[in-house]
Amino acid sequence: MSITKIEIITRPNKLEELKEALNNIGVLGMTVSQVYGCGLQKGHKEVYRGRAYDVNLVPKVKVETVVCEIPVEKVLDTAEKVLRTGKMGDGKIFVIELADAVRIRTGQRKEDAIKDIPGECPDN
Repeated sequence: MSITKIEIITRPNKLEELKEALNNIGVLGMTVSQVYGCGLQKGHKEVYRGRAYDVNLVPKVKVETVVCEIPVEKVLDTAEKVLRTGKMGDGKIFVIELADAVRIRTGQRKEDAIKDIPGECPDN
């Protein structure tokens, strides 16, 4: 079984819808970061105190998750359906094969490091 990291960079206003859709297919663990970037959009112009400025970096969110049991294609299809508006700025998805993973608390490796532990309470 392979371990795959999926990075999704998209519009901030799509985050809640994406999280819900991923949860619905069984993706429960994720890391979310606020990021700034530029791609084909090349930013935009803003006016501050009567003066125009080029804003080259556009605010985005980056959602990272690691899967081994959930098919990667299912995650990609779900994310695309939720995020696609057909307009520039919808984002990118990167798929990275991982060589290893370690659950620091228990020392579990590979797939065992990212699988849920049955009976363990997620409350902290």
